Amino acid sequence: MLNLSISTISRALKDHPDISKETREKVQELAATLEYEPNENAVNLRTNNSKEFGVIIPAISNYFYHFFISSLEEEARRYGYSLIILQSGDDPAIEQANVKRCRKARLSGIFISLTSSTEDISEILNLEKVNIPVIFFDKVPPFEACNKVCVGDVHATEIAADTLIKKSKKKILAIFGDKHLSITQARMVAFIDYMQKHHMQKNYNVVHALNPAEAATLLQIAYRSKTKPDAIFCMSDEILTGVMKAVQIEKINVPKDIGIVAISDGFIPQLYYPEITYAETSGYKLGKLAFSRMIACLAGTPFVQNIVAHSVLIPGGSI
Repeated sequence: MLNLSISTISRALKDHPDISKETREKVQELAATLEYEPNENAVNLRTNNSKEFGVIIPAISNYFYHFFISSLEEEARRYGYSLIILQSGDDPAIEQANVKRCRKARLSGIFISLTSSTEDISEILNLEKVNIPVIFFDKVPPFEACNKVCVGDVHATEIAADTLIKKSKKKILAIFGDKHLSITQARMVAFIDYMQKHHMQKNYNVVHALNPAEAATLLQIAYRSKTKPDAIFCMSDEILTGVMKAVQIEKINVPKDIGIVAISDGFIPQLYYPEITYAETSGYKLGKLAFSRMIACLAGTPFVQNIVAHSVLIPGGSI
């Protein structure tokens, strides 16, 4: 209609400086009149770049993943990418189906937090063979050489444990999550090692809770016993919410009756009064690190990295 070549039209639609202002305006005006939009699927096929990243997580059920995704989205927008969010429901079969979907869509890259039951990651690692880089985050494979971005589980646990020791707590109830999860194992080993290193073997009791309700029950049982704990260590936000429910039920005065320290992304501790002292494991910071690593992979970085986001202590009034 304008008697212009396809390449001129394409560059004019993209506001390319090589095309005169008059031609750009003419092309864009006609495109608006015709309600013309480029076929993104065709563009992706031609360029072999979807400009989309896949994010596969067990579930968007906690603030850690919420902040992680928000951080990724901020960075992706800056670079002209968008995100596709997929949930595995903590089911390895659904996780595998999501990975295949990302591969078929020829996404530019994938960020994935594994399910608690994932054992075989060969399909995921094979994505590299078709030039789809993968960044594992949070729940990562323990042994394989691949790009991993994790929170500092050991560092965060040691910060929390050190806080309890410095406050001279002698009867610590340490509540951890599912003992089969790698994150639980890492934090539990770090806690026990740190306590033993400081000759506190007899000053803590380790228990496990699969959900907030179980955490609440464990604290209630301990508080009603003859040897009440003088401090609680909460491995995660999930554990913390259960503990705080028990605190309310039992009308426990924090920190007078019991001190509380947690490992947290930071949102949940601010909901209580006094605010909970916690070792920060920031999903937002992890998102920035993960995206930076993805960009490096897209640029052709040939080696893999295991990046750890270190923690800091955020004081509250709970201990």
